[in-house]
Amino acid sequence: MAVFPIRVFGDPVLRTVADPVTEFDDALARLIADLLETMYDAPGVGLAAPQIGVSKRLLVYDIGEGPGHVINPEVVETSGKWEFDEGCLSVPERFWPIERPDFVRVEGVDLAGEPITVTGDELLGRMLQHEVDHLNGKLLIEQLDEQLKKEALRELREEALGIAQRD
Repeated sequence: MAVFPIRVFGDPVLRTVADPVTEFDDALARLIADLLETMYDAPGVGLAAPQIGVSKRLLVYDIGEGPGHVINPEVVETSGKWEFDEGCLSVPERFWPIERPDFVRVEGVDLAGEPITVTGDELLGRMLQHEVDHLNGKLLIEQLDEQLKKEALRELREEALGIAQRD
């Protein structure tokens, strides 16, 4: 297993729709192990393959109940609402109040290519939606209202350019 650098805001791989996984082999098993190791090292509760520069539809997670993964995940059901200060390993040290559905059902396949369904509410549901967003080339900034999104993008651009923020 290896720990990989996590790609951050501005990296084009984070804005690209990930390719479906078509080969279920030892390389995929290693990628899952590497994603988990990288997620734990960060630390985080979820990680999508594009966040380490791999454009594959694969996510891993562990919200404290043991590790899991979903290959080629699709959100097939949501319900409710829950606002929470959400962060992202690819937009480090930033948190915004984001409202998402409270409950989610995701379908995909496991490492053996067998169908799986993962359902969750609150943190698990939010994490699943967040990581599927990554696989669709979307960052959490896109969940913000227009004014907050403009402020966030300005701050991130200033930070990237090394411009000191004014009080």
